[in-house]
Amino acid sequence: MEKKTKPTFLFERKNYILLLCGIAVIGIGFLLMSGGNSTDPNVFNYEVFNFRRIRLAPTVIFIGFAVCIFSIFHTPKKEA
Repeated sequence: MEKKTKPTFLFERKNYILLLCGIAVIGIGFLLMSGGNSTDPNVFNYEVFNFRRIRLAPTVIFIGFAVCIFSIFHTPKKEA
């Protein structure tokens, strides 16, 4: 008689929630980086070089990647 085993997931529920949060933070970072284009191709728009696109957005994206990496390596404590 074969014993049926319940399929197990690679990660716990908390890991998946953290991974989705990290992906959302990365998406927010890319949204912060967007924009700054000019309607006239002969005119250069200096809004491309503002604080939001040069400093804030890449920092938010790196934080999102860090959260994703943490969610992969995090092992929840097993109850005794």
